[in-house]
Amino acid sequence: MALNRLSLLRPLLCQFPVRCFWTPLMVTPRVGVGPHLVPGTTQYPAPSAAAACTRLYATKKAKAKAKGQSAKVNINSALVEDIISLDEVKEDMTAVLTALKDDFTRSLSIRTSAGALDHIVVTTQDGKFPLNQLGQISMKSPQLIMVNMSSFPEATAAATRALRESSMNLNPEVNGTIIKVPVPKVTREHRDNLAKLAKQFGNKAKDSLRKVRANAVTRVKKAKEGHSEDTLRLVEKQIQQMADGFAADIDKQLAAKTKELLG
Repeated sequence: MALNRLSLLRPLLCQFPVRCFWTPLMVTPRVGVGPHLVPGTTQYPAPSAAAACTRLYATKKAKAKAKGQSAKVNINSALVEDIISLDEVKEDMTAVLTALKDDFTRSLSIRTSAGALDHIVVTTQDGKFPLNQLGQISMKSPQLIMVNMSSFPEATAAATRALRESSMNLNPEVNGTIIKVPVPKVTREHRDNLAKLAKQFGNKAKDSLRKVRANAVTRVKKAKEGHSEDTLRLVEKQIQQMADGFAADIDKQLAAKTKELLG
């Protein structure tokens, strides 16, 4: 009797894997035609190999994204210090970004104040000096800045010329050793000019950054003895990634300054 019951259960046991591991959702029916049942049963036909493997293929968008992502290189500077000092390269790139921030602060100001004139460079026969080292700058009123050049009267003409040629839209007037600097009104044209100047500063910073990167790569290529080509390529890639990061910082600084200037 047990053998007879086992023979009756055998068809059900054979169907068990199909019902457990396959669902009708895996079948892709033709458009306008519903899925067909196996005659005499309530089962759907087993999925074809093509239908079962449909989800295994990556989309073109996913492939493109994966292709565009490159693995970042992070080399311990101590391991390549006999090739080049990555810390020094980073310092040089940081100096470029710092110089850009200083240019923005000194030359690109919407509201003119006494402090804004401090770092205007005056070219004299004895060299170049910041204006605040040659004259005493004070705010006479919200509309007028005074520069007293009595300590260096011979530099009065040079200081006046430097003020007039600055990017701050200044029109200084000279009265003996006193330079009167009216505070200009902020116009749309002035804002646009400052934004253009900011872009020039940004391009100048990127040029300096490229020079730092090129000099570093040249030094790496000269260090061929005792190092494999793979190691040198990795160091070059590390330098390039550093430069890319600082270039992105320059773009961020420029975007923020442009937004500030244009209002």
